[in-house]
Amino acid sequence: MKDFIEELKWRGMLHDVIPGTEEHLEKNKTIGYIGFDPTSDSLHIGSLVPIFILKHFQNSGHTPIVLLGGATGMIGDPSGKSDERNLLDKRVLDYNEKKLTKQFEKFLDFKSKKSNKAILVNNYNWMKKFSIIDFSRDIGKHITVNYMMAKESVKKRISKDTTQGMSFTEFTYQLIQGYDFLHLYKEMNCMLQMGGSDQWGNITTGTELIRRKENKKVFAMTCPLIKKSDGSKFGKSEGGNIWLDKEKTSVYKFYQYWLNISDEDAVNYIKVFTFLNKQEVEDLIDEHQKDKSKRLLQNKIADSITSMVHSEDDLKNAVKASKVLFGKSSKEDLESLDENTFNEIFDGVPSSSISSKELAKGINIDFLLAKDTNFLKSMGEARRSIKENSISVNKIKVFENTVVSNKDLINNKYLLLQRGRKNYYLVIVK
Repeated sequence: MKDFIEELKWRGMLHDVIPGTEEHLEKNKTIGYIGFDPTSDSLHIGSLVPIFILKHFQNSGHTPIVLLGGATGMIGDPSGKSDERNLLDKRVLDYNEKKLTKQFEKFLDFKSKKSNKAILVNNYNWMKKFSIIDFSRDIGKHITVNYMMAKESVKKRISKDTTQGMSFTEFTYQLIQGYDFLHLYKEMNCMLQMGGSDQWGNITTGTELIRRKENKKVFAMTCPLIKKSDGSKFGKSEGGNIWLDKEKTSVYKFYQYWLNISDEDAVNYIKVFTFLNKQEVEDLIDEHQKDKSKRLLQNKIADSITSMVHSEDDLKNAVKASKVLFGKSSKEDLESLDENTFNEIFDGVPSSSISSKELAKGINIDFLLAKDTNFLKSMGEARRSIKENSISVNKIKVFENTVVSNKDLINNKYLLLQRGRKNYYLVIVK
């Protein structure tokens, strides 16, 4: 059995641990869980850290439980948040659960005959049976208000100068999450809860509840919250979250996010977001430091995580799309892209439109560059650039007397003008 805690330590994925956890895991095959609230129909890349922890847990011979918070998702976790979340109804949460399950299955083994195959549970299935009277009498009496008020997530919200404050609904979240641990302990002999460092308060409420109600010791550990080296939030781009669902974040944008991380972040992320062993990681980092311009770490991370979250074919298409924009490519490469990917690659590139009838007659390249599109400032600049061999149409170099017509169109709709390596202009033919 692999040493789970040691694995997390060298990867920088360990933050808080209840004393005795490491010794327990060394001696016992253990059932442990992490909770995820199904408040969206897709996970985002911030969810990858706990998923990877569950995968390392399973690889170490232990049994991982994914707990989807169908009940807690109706309430909202105050941890790390300044405002109360919108509450979702059961129909939406059930739909989200089905979508999320498929994403978890890409990482965790739920179907093998091994004794430590992953398990997925939903806390709505046991919380729905509780009346408020039963919950208050059987669970609430074991945890004092003083104990709950001392939690950092509660103190931060209450201390804020705001009229909104913190509702009783959110205040009860930690007790309901604590009951989840108690339920899993009693029903499945689950001995360990894991999560992000912002969850430490909620997690330890569960360990305390089990200690007081069952007089038993259980264990807990958290991982640090991943941040970028510049202090900004990991998992965010200018367009918001980076989602695992390709309908929300295209494979191309997903791949580009990882490809564009800083060198400093790449040194950390290669440990967190791949399953390479310690020696392989150290060798890659050494190689990367010799010539950072090759972006060896970024490419390795982007390739690995894109193929895991999506597929090898999706990765190939993302690489091809990146090659079109940043590397050597051909008209055939452009034509092989579907229209959505094509538009995403050239999103933000200056553009204009011309009529199909006008193009059918044929347009001399210097007129196309300077008159019909204003890509270049003047006919003189256009002719100089052509003589300098710096102009391409659809990745093909052009000459002074080149005539462009409808037969040159990409997907019967586009002309891609290019000056040098990075200066693009898109002509849309209507």
